[in-house]
Amino acid sequence: MASIDSQPLPIPSLGMPSSPSKLEALRETVSHVKRKVTTKEGWIGDYDYACKERRLPPFYALDDSLPLLLGMTSGLQHSLAMLAGLITPPMIFASALSLDAETSAYMISASLIGCGILSFMQMSRIHLWGRFYLGTGLLTVVGTSFATLSTANSIFNAMYRDGTCPSTIGPSGIVIRGSCPDAYGMVLGTSLVCSFLNIFMSFCSPRILKRLFPPIVTGTVILMIGASLIGESGIANWGGGSNNCKLRPDSGFFELCPNINAPRPLPWGSAEFIGLGFLSFSTIIVVEMFGSPFMRNISIICGLVVGCIVAGATGYMSSSSIDSAPAITFLWVKTFKIGVYPPAILPMLAVYISLAMEAIGDITASAEVSKQVVTGPVFDSRIQGGVLGDGISGFVSALFTVTPLSTFAQNNGVIAITRCANRGAGRWCCFFLILFGTIGKLAGIFLAIPPSVLGGVTTFLFANVAASGIRVLAGTKFSRRDRFVLAAALSFGVGNLLNHSTFTYLFERVETSNKGLQGLFDSITIVLSTPFLSAGVVATVLNLILPTDIPEKEGDLIASEEATDDESVEKIDVEAQLDEKSSKLHSV
Repeated sequence: MASIDSQPLPIPSLGMPSSPSKLEALRETVSHVKRKVTTKEGWIGDYDYACKERRLPPFYALDDSLPLLLGMTSGLQHSLAMLAGLITPPMIFASALSLDAETSAYMISASLIGCGILSFMQMSRIHLWGRFYLGTGLLTVVGTSFATLSTANSIFNAMYRDGTCPSTIGPSGIVIRGSCPDAYGMVLGTSLVCSFLNIFMSFCSPRILKRLFPPIVTGTVILMIGASLIGESGIANWGGGSNNCKLRPDSGFFELCPNINAPRPLPWGSAEFIGLGFLSFSTIIVVEMFGSPFMRNISIICGLVVGCIVAGATGYMSSSSIDSAPAITFLWVKTFKIGVYPPAILPMLAVYISLAMEAIGDITASAEVSKQVVTGPVFDSRIQGGVLGDGISGFVSALFTVTPLSTFAQNNGVIAITRCANRGAGRWCCFFLILFGTIGKLAGIFLAIPPSVLGGVTTFLFANVAASGIRVLAGTKFSRRDRFVLAAALSFGVGNLLNHSTFTYLFERVETSNKGLQGLFDSITIVLSTPFLSAGVVATVLNLILPTDIPEKEGDLIASEEATDDESVEKIDVEAQLDEKSSKLHSV
C-alpha cells in the first residue's frame, strides 16, 4: 500500500516544447567546439588517410560533421587550386599600368585577402526576406574575374590614348607608357557603380535569366574570354613579356624582355624564354599523367614551382621584389584614388552581365557535384543568392582595392576528387587565402616569377577557360538557329581577336565638343574592340529576336516517323485479331 506522504509524479506538459534559450544554444556551440578540438574523433575521425583500402572515401555533404584535419587539408587543396587564378589578374594589371614592385605586391595580397573574405560570404546562405537569400549555401568560392582583364586592357588603352594616363614616344617611335595608378582607381570606381546591375538582376526570376542567357550565349562569351586572354597575355608572356618589349624595339627601356634592367634580358621570343615556358607547361602535363589526386589539383602550382627552380638556377630571377615586399600586410596599406571613367561604364556593365552568366553555370555545376537538387525553388534560391553575392562582392571588392570577382569553377573538380562538399572545408580555404595574403613576402615571390614561366602556366589556365566555354556550348542541341547565332557572334569575336584595331578608329573622324557624346563613342569603341563583349552582345540580341520555328524538313521527318509508328501499331492490331479468330475456330 502506498504511503499517504507519497506524491504523484508531475505530468509532462502536452504543449509545444519551449525553444532553447540563446544561452543554451551558446553552451551547446561551445561544447561542440571543445569536443572538436580536444578529442581524437574531432581531429581525425574515422577517415582512411593512408588509403589502406582501395575504396571510395566517404562523401561529406554540406553540413556533415567534418574532422578538423580533413577540413584543413581539403581547404588547403581548394586554396592552392585557386592561387594561380588569384595572383594572375593583379600581376597583369600592374604590368599594363607600369606600376612599381611595391604596389604590384600589394595588389596581389589584396586579391588573396579580399577573395578569402568574400568567398566566406558567398558560401553562406543568409535569409533576407521571402524567397531571397544572400549566398549559395554551397562550397562556392569567388576569385578575381578573368573577364575583367580584356575589358580593362581596352579601358587602359583608351586612357593612354586620350591623355588620362601619361605616355611618351620612344626613339623608335614606340609609345612608352608611364605609371598610372589612377587608371586602376577608375576601374575600381566604375566597377563599384556597375555592381548594382548584378544586385538588381539577382531579384529577377532565375528562369528569366536563363531565358536571356542560354548556353549558346554563355558558352560563346566564356570561349571568347579564354581565347582573348591566351592571345593578349598568355602567349605574349610566354615569349618574354606582354609589355612593349613584344614589339621588339631597336632601343629604349623595352629593347629587351621583360626590360633592360631584368637579371637576364633577351629579345622577345628568344629560345630561352620559350624553353622556360614550355618547361612549366609540360610539368602540368606530367603531373596530370602521373601525379596523385592532390598533386593534380595543384598542377598549376607545380608548373610554377618547377619553372621557378630552373629559372632561378639559370639566373632569370631576382630577389629585389622579395626584398622590397613587407613581411606582413593587409588591405588598404596602399590606396588608389577612386573615380569613374564614363567611357568604361557600358563595357563594365557588360562584364557584370557576363559574370552573372558565369555564376549561373558554375553554381549549377557546384550543386551537381555536391549532390544537391538542380531544379525547384531551393535551387532557384541558390542561383538568386549566388548572383546577389557576386554583385555585392563586386561592390565590396572595389572598396578592398580588388577588381570584380566571379564564382570560380575549378573548385568543383576538387570537390569531385576529394568527395568533400562540406562548407567547413570551404571556410578553411578562406582562412588559408587570407593567411597567404597577409604574408607580404609571398606576394614578392610571385612577382619574381619570370614572365615566360608565368606565360607557360597562364596559357594553359586561360585555355581551360576557353575549354569551359566549349563544354557549355556542347550542352546545346546545335539546331540551325543555334549555329546561326554562334556563327554571327564568332564573326565579331574572332574578328576582333585576330585584328584588334578593326573598330578602334570607328569614330575617329567624328568631331564633337559634347563630352557625354564622346564618352558614348568611346564606350561603343571599347565594347566593339573587346572580343567577348562584342560576341556576347551579338549572341544575346540574336537569341532574343530570331524565331524558334522548327525547320520544315525536321517537321516532315517527325510526321513521317509518326505515320510509320501508326502503321506498325495498326498492323500489330490486325494480326492480333486474326490470331484470336483462328484460335476460336480451332477450339470449336
